[in-house]
Amino acid sequence: MRLRTTAAIAAGKGTRLLSRLRGGGSALPGLVTERIDPAVLRHTLGSLPRGVVVVSGTNGKTTTTKMLVALLRAHGLRVFTNPTGSNFTRGVISSMLGEVGLRGRLAADVAVVELDEAHALHFVAQVPPTHALLLNVARDQLDRFAEIDHTAGLLTRLGEATTTGVVLNADDSFISRIRDHLQPGVQVRWFGVDPTIADRLPELQEADVRFADAGERPVLGTEDGLLLPGEDGSSVTVRFPGGADVGPLTLRQRGLAAMINATAATTTARALLGPDFSAATAAAALEAVNPPFGRGEVIDAGGTPLELVLVKNPAGFTVALGTYGGEPAATMIAINDNYADGRDVSWLYDVSFGSLRERGVALTSGVRAWDMALRLRYDGVEVGEVETDLDLALDRFLAVHAGHPARIFCTYTAMMHLRRRLADRFGLARFGEDPSA
Repeated sequence: MRLRTTAAIAAGKGTRLLSRLRGGGSALPGLVTERIDPAVLRHTLGSLPRGVVVVSGTNGKTTTTKMLVALLRAHGLRVFTNPTGSNFTRGVISSMLGEVGLRGRLAADVAVVELDEAHALHFVAQVPPTHALLLNVARDQLDRFAEIDHTAGLLTRLGEATTTGVVLNADDSFISRIRDHLQPGVQVRWFGVDPTIADRLPELQEADVRFADAGERPVLGTEDGLLLPGEDGSSVTVRFPGGADVGPLTLRQRGLAAMINATAATTTARALLGPDFSAATAAAALEAVNPPFGRGEVIDAGGTPLELVLVKNPAGFTVALGTYGGEPAATMIAINDNYADGRDVSWLYDVSFGSLRERGVALTSGVRAWDMALRLRYDGVEVGEVETDLDLALDRFLAVHAGHPARIFCTYTAMMHLRRRLADRFGLARFGEDPSA
């Protein structure tokens, strides 16, 4: 181990301690470490015996990563991951600092890391992944990623860098094409929806990512995972044509999107574990996974059941409204346009808010609170109040609807802000302190 790496880890650990004492963010220690030794990831993760798995795509990275980690741990593997939601390289390093010794050794068999589409390339330049799980492509933060083809290109380059196995979404045309760009000998596995529910797929997609015709969809094999929801709408089975189906089981996170994430994670776990994979163990692990912070998480806010739902693009918001929009709950929508959200919020006009028309929206908040209120008015949705200050809005929302079901749809930085305030106010775990991680 190089002295530079040891010095970098020592500096990062010191910064991590100071940052925690001051209530700072999760990425700063990683930034300090990386500045001192830009190759620190290569020296720490590059020698793990079961390799490095990268999870990337537009939607579902955090949820799918958490599910995959739970599946592997349930099968007895020691797994390093980045559970804080900071999916840049510095976030991975920050997570690592709590587990690595000064000599750079991790007590782990395998790493499973969630990575932002663009920053994944910075990561793989240091640590070529042995496996990659590539989820989907959608219009998200186009001010950062330009056209949707550019996002697909980033994920293609990630696939090209992977050395052993890649798991791809059979229902996303941009993702399925990546199989033609992989290194020779790299194993390909697919996940997708069972053909019997293909008519429900459009609600999870944007027109840009659909196949021109059904014949373009890859033909799935015996080791590929198919999502088959139960007739009750809440249970799910991950079906493998070759046998050993997982389920039926009930996830703690609701909705078809969560079921697809579970299918992706299960397919990847089976590919990684091979004959050691147990369907019964996998089902029990998936049923025990709590929703990640802000992704359908239900918080006890002083007696008020408050659900936080992250939304960041038309497909994601449409799915969220389809899952939650018709339920009897007071609704608040918080929209920011910070860098991590995407500056351009015109995507809100590609979402139909008709499901909120009957009960209305109690309050809009965030930097773009007035834009959101105007958008709702075009769809005939009544808005009770507009308050751009997130703290004031949260206090007012909880006070008015105390003791009754409540829900907040929020963009990423708004969710982070609100979740921190709720943690401070109600004694909840903060980001990076997930007890199930």
